[in-house]
Order: sequence, then C-alpha cells, then structure tokens
Amino acid sequence: MEITEKVERLKDEMVDSLKKFISINSVNPAFGGPGEKEKADWLEELLKSIGYNVERHNTRDQNGVWRSNLLATIPGKDRNRTLWIVTHIDTVPPGDLSLWEADPFTPVVKDDKVYGRGAEDNGGSMISSIYAGKALIELDVVPEYNFGLALVADEEAGSDYGIQYLIEKGVFKPDDMFLVPDAGNEKGDFIEIAEKSILWFKVTVNGKQGHASRPKTTENALRKGAQIITEIDETLHRKYSEKDELFDEPLSTFEPTRSEKTVDNVNTVPGKFIFYFDCRVLPRYDLNDILSTVESILNGKGAELEVVVKQPAPNPTPPGSELVVKLSSILKSLRGLEAKVGGIGGGTCAAFFRKKGWPAVVWSTIDETAHQPNEYRKISHMVEDAKVFALLGVKR
Repeated sequence: MEITEKVERLKDEMVDSLKKFISINSVNPAFGGPGEKEKADWLEELLKSIGYNVERHNTRDQNGVWRSNLLATIPGKDRNRTLWIVTHIDTVPPGDLSLWEADPFTPVVKDDKVYGRGAEDNGGSMISSIYAGKALIELDVVPEYNFGLALVADEEAGSDYGIQYLIEKGVFKPDDMFLVPDAGNEKGDFIEIAEKSILWFKVTVNGKQGHASRPKTTENALRKGAQIITEIDETLHRKYSEKDELFDEPLSTFEPTRSEKTVDNVNTVPGKFIFYFDCRVLPRYDLNDILSTVESILNGKGAELEVVVKQPAPNPTPPGSELVVKLSSILKSLRGLEAKVGGIGGGTCAAFFRKKGWPAVVWSTIDETAHQPNEYRKISHMVEDAKVFALLGVKR
C-alpha cells in the first residue's frame, strides 16, 4: 500500500525528530521545569516546513510562564469535520538521575529503541502523528476529513493551560473525532474508552520543632505524618475495595507519592511534614466521600488537607462509536489484530472531551515505560502507529 510504504521511508526522519524532541527540556513548570515554549518553537517550525497549516495558542500560567499549544491541520474533503490526534508537549521530571544509564535529555538510539525523557510520554506518538500527515502531504492524498494535530501543554499537571484551555476557546467541534495516543500496550490491540476519577491531595502535618536529643520538648511532625500515611493508605484501600473488570487495574488505587523537605540536619525534630497522595478511583465512588474519609482521619491530629487535582470520571466512550470502529477495522486489516476495549487508571486528554459528551479514543503501541528511568519508545512501534494514523485520515 502506497501510504504505508511512504511512512516506512520516513523512518529515519522520525527518529531524528524524536531525538530532537527529547533533547529540549519541556518538564512541566508545576514540577520545576521550563515548560513547553522552546519545544513548541521547534515543533512549529517543523510543522510549517512539512506543509501543515499551523495555529499557535499561547497563555500564561499563574506564575507568568508562557504555556504553548499548537494546532496543525491538513484540509480534507469534508472541511466541516476534523480528525484530531492529540499529544502533549510537556513531560515529567527525570527523577533519580542515578537510575538512568544516560542523561535523560541526551537521546540514545539502541536496539530499535530511542531512550530519553518524553520518548514514550508523549514524544513518540507526537512524531508518529506528524509524519503520518507528512506522508499524506507528500503523496498529495487529500484526507476524508481535516487531518488535525493538537500538540498541547500542561497534560502532566491537570491540563488547565492545555486541552482544557483549547476546549474553552472553542477550537474543537462536537462532530470532530478525537484520538489520544497516550496509553496502550506492546501489542497494540487495546483501545481505551474509559478512565478512572483522579484525586491528588496534599496533607500538611504540624508539630513542634526542637532538638532531637530532647523529644519530650518537641512534637515530631515526621513521625505523626508517617502514622497518618499508613492510616490513610489502609483505610482507603479497605473502604473502597470493589472491582470493575472494565479497567486494566480493576481496583481503585491510593498511592503516597511525594513528601516535601523537612529539616537540613539530622539532630533536629521537624515541626512540619508535607506529603501527597495520588488516587485513581473507580467511577462508582464519589471523590467527595473519599475526601470526607481523609478529613475524618486527620481530625484532631493537627493536620490540614488540600485538594491539588480533582477530576471525576466522565462517561465512557461507547464501544460502538465511529472512531472505535474505524480504528478496530484498520488494526484488523493492517496487523491482523482483534482489538479489545477497556479502561485505565491513568488520566489523558480524552477525559476532557468525554466530559463534553464527545467520544474520544485512546490508543497507541507502547511498552509502558512512561515516568520510569530509561524511558524509551520503540522505533518499530512509532513507525507502525504512524501508518495507522495516516490510514485513519483516509478511511471513511
């Protein structure tokens, strides 16, 4: 098939572009990074050089940092409808550098893999989508609908300045189709149609600072916090323990993930300890009820609760929706796969489309190395996914 052969011939360019993507630090400012602007500058030039029509939507966050979103389109036969492939520019921090075999922002190509922070989450899929469109442009193929790419900011920290900002601006239409290649499996036969609710909360434990040799004159906030973490962990897992087999992880998850610095020296008892939980909750449970449970645990312990992110799960995308059917058909004809649908605990941009009542589909072929040290994207997966994206553009 001419389109798939064309995509194959673009493989080396795709690898070079993914390497460039990795080399530009776009860690989300919420985690101390520079944000998306520099990477968006490079992506805008790349998209224009290929022949996309490009719009840039910039906004400033609460700290005055520029957050950059790009919309790139190829006009289709039907100009009133767009197939959008939605990927995100920002990344998470690299974490413990001692666990990386190379610098996280210096890409390494080895054994069909490109290593580096953002390789899988979400650079590989972004490059696949860009070069899927390039194949159509260079073959003079007019897609059935407008072929659109939304390269968005802030996905890793709630999407206030990314997909939510764009939806509020009215850049999408209810009849558009939305594919978010930000989750999947190594076989490529899993189509995500549902996501759990997301709840991130922060707890500040107050005590009394003092010398560690005189604990009776202090109140150790770290010890109190450790006990509270254990109580929250055990209580939430016990109280919200039902399963839903639609989801890849059928249980709600409650993970203590982060603590803030206490004191600099070993011989001082800290008077304050701050920690965070990341909760991925089955849709059947009310997030307000979970917060009430946490508040009851904290009551009388000198601790304060703050909600960081609260995103109730939207209704799932119907399994028989148009894009699920189109994608399933292509996977069957191109790869011989019988696709299955299900849900995940991870949050993606698809949730915000679903909240509007717009069916959105999440799919890609990945080894699930996101947020890990030595994150990578297989080159073969990236190329094969580009073929799928291109064929979706020409399939009615």
